[in-house]
Amino acid sequence: MPSSSQDPQALYAQLRRRLIETGEWDQIRGILAARLNESGWIDDIKNRSKERAREKDSPTFQALYDEIRPHAHNSIPLAVKKEMNAVIRQHLDKHLAS
Repeated sequence: MPSSSQDPQALYAQLRRRLIETGEWDQIRGILAARLNESGWIDDIKNRSKERAREKDSPTFQALYDEIRPHAHNSIPLAVKKEMNAVIRQHLDKHLAS
C-alpha cells in the first residue's frame, strides 16, 4: 500500500477508493447510520431542522445546513465516535498491512 511519506490527501483518496472497491465503505457508513439512529441523533437533527425551517420565511437548504451543521457535528454521542473510530482503524490496519 502507500508509503508514509505520501501526501495525506493522496493517501486518503487511495484508501477511500480501496474501501469503496471492497464494499467496506458502505459497510462503515451502514454501521454509522445504524448507531446514529439507535442513539436518537437522526431524529434530533430532523426535528431541529424542521423547527428552524418553520421559524424562517423562506428557508433554503444551504441556510438550514449551515445553521444545523455545528450542532449536528458536536452532538454525535461519544460512544458512537469511539465505536466508529475503532471500526475505521480496524479497516485501515487491514489495508495498510496488505
